[in-house]
Amino acid sequence: MAKKKLQYDCNKCPAYCCSYARIVIRKSDLKRLAKHFGIDEETARRRFTKRGEEKGEIILRHQKDEYFGTICRFLDTETRQCTIYKARPAICREFPGPGRCGYYEFLKFERKTQEDPDWVSTTWNLR
Repeated sequence: MAKKKLQYDCNKCPAYCCSYARIVIRKSDLKRLAKHFGIDEETARRRFTKRGEEKGEIILRHQKDEYFGTICRFLDTETRQCTIYKARPAICREFPGPGRCGYYEFLKFERKTQEDPDWVSTTWNLR
């Protein structure tokens, strides 16, 4: 099976995907985090997660960030790299899915319109 070619370079991004307010954690993610840190699952849940908006939803806690306001607690804010890459949650492993990263698409669109003095690019006018 041929390896899928990436359509963007995550190393050139300030970690946009880590700024999402809801980084949902599965039970298997919690187990992986607990093992990674050598702690039990309950301690990992209390230390690293909080309740989400939906019933039963568990999300990762955030930390302050100069670029996005808040960001995933496991992002190194200096290097912009994941500090738990091998133990990262499934949602991070699967990102961005079959398409491209939204940040990449926004920047691509912004570059197309940068010569227009009357245009202000936002994530809402990508179409």
